[in-house]
Amino acid sequence: MHPAGLAAAGTPRQPSKRRIPVSQPGMADPHQLFDDTSSAQSRGYGAQRAPGGLGYVPASASPQEAFLADPVSNMAMAYGSSLAAQGKELVDKNIDRFIPVTKLKYYFAVDTMYVGKKLGLLFFPYLHQDWEVQYQQDTPVAPRFDVNAPDLYIPAMAFITYVLVAGLALGTQDRFSPDLLGLQASSALAWLTLEVLAILLSLYLVTVNTDLTTIDLVAFLGYKYVGMIGGVLMGLLFGKIGYYLVLGWCCVSIFVFMIRTLRLKILAEAAAEGVPVRGARNQLRMYLTMAVAAAQPLLMYWLTFHLVR
Repeated sequence: MHPAGLAAAGTPRQPSKRRIPVSQPGMADPHQLFDDTSSAQSRGYGAQRAPGGLGYVPASASPQEAFLADPVSNMAMAYGSSLAAQGKELVDKNIDRFIPVTKLKYYFAVDTMYVGKKLGLLFFPYLHQDWEVQYQQDTPVAPRFDVNAPDLYIPAMAFITYVLVAGLALGTQDRFSPDLLGLQASSALAWLTLEVLAILLSLYLVTVNTDLTTIDLVAFLGYKYVGMIGGVLMGLLFGKIGYYLVLGWCCVSIFVFMIRTLRLKILAEAAAEGVPVRGARNQLRMYLTMAVAAAQPLLMYWLTFHLVR
């Protein structure tokens, strides 16, 4: 046998390699499943049109050229901005008819020093002498400048804290439920609403012309939640003895606070007109003041006695 034939027979045959032609520019890759249209898109759709085209303007075009190139969208944008500005102006003018935002800002104009002094006044009203509200050009000064001025910050925070403390008290007694907590909050809010309506009706029947507003009443009546929080917390820590001691002190304090505060509001007209103290109308105003003050301890006990066991 020929030696070349033996060599060919003894050596394993290598698989033939097929050469893949190199793709030329402009030709598709043989392994690519889809055609690449990115280059065409960049050449066609991605390029910005000339100023004479529709909708596409160069980046360096002036605002006048941009407006002339696409006037419809620019007019729509300008019209929308005008409508938004008119709507904002209309809301700002009419919002005070339903929500006295300007007045509410006054009642929340407090600082840390005022809150500390006010809380001390609520717990120890016996040490305070001057209860007159300060005025500046027939306008009461902001609460942060006068501790006698009513505010809504302390009543609002006290109401929220009272609901949280009530939930804590119910949880320690294994009686917590969202429905019961909601009932507790709604009951307190309902009693506050009834108080305000009853006082306004009484002031109307007694024909009292006073500068005491509805927001002032909400503020003064909301101060009782501070004492309620103290009573419930002491009840959780020291039982019913701590609850009755602290709540009793807070009840007496809120009674004195309401008497000394409301008498200046309700009896202000009588003092200005020189009406004698023993007059019939003036006595009705005094009875009304004492009734409002006496109702605060009763409600404080009614809304908290079931939270301490």
